[in-house]
Formats: sequence, C-alpha cells, structure tokens
Amino acid sequence: MSTSVKLGYDPTGKSVDQTLYRSMICSLLYLTASRPDIAFSVGVCARFQADPKELHLSAVRHIVRYVNGTVDYEILYSQDSTLDLAGYFDVDWAENADDRKNTFG
Repeated sequence: MSTSVKLGYDPTGKSVDQTLYRSMICSLLYLTASRPDIAFSVGVCARFQADPKELHLSAVRHIVRYVNGTVDYEILYSQDSTLDLAGYFDVDWAENADDRKNTFG
C-alpha cells in the first residue's frame, strides 16, 4: 500500500466477519517481524478491527496476495562486513482524516 493511499472509515460499507478480519491482521502482524515491507500497510489496516468493512478486507487481501507473491524474497546479511545500524523515523501528524491521529513508519 502506498503511503499516499487514504484508507478511512466506511460508514456506508458492508460489514464483514470481524473474527476473520482480526485473524488475518494478527497473522500479518506476526509476519511484520521478518517482513518490514508490509509493516506500514498492516498497521493502517489494523485500525479498522472494531468495525471492518469490505473496503478494509479488500486491502488486507491485497497485502496477503503481495506476501504470497514475494515469498522468495530474503533479507541477507553478510558475515564478513561491518554493519552499521541506522534507524529512520517519519511521522505524519494528523494524517488520518477520521480521528486526526498520526501515522509513523
């Protein structure tokens, strides 16, 4: 999911099975430990666990399809090189138009 995509609450959308949605989110959150490329998208979708709609389930299924298509991707670290760990943080204050909470990732 692109960071420019705005996924918000959908009061008129058709509700979906909350247990299924939460189960899918839980599985994807587990994967984020080894798949940092999906962390932002899963975090955005996790916001809607209380009342998921078809729009949100569609986004989660898109992430699952992406994971299935990139199952052979690896993170490799060389043993003979010195690694310097660098962390970066990007915050978008009040990006979420529904509740004005921030998003980071």
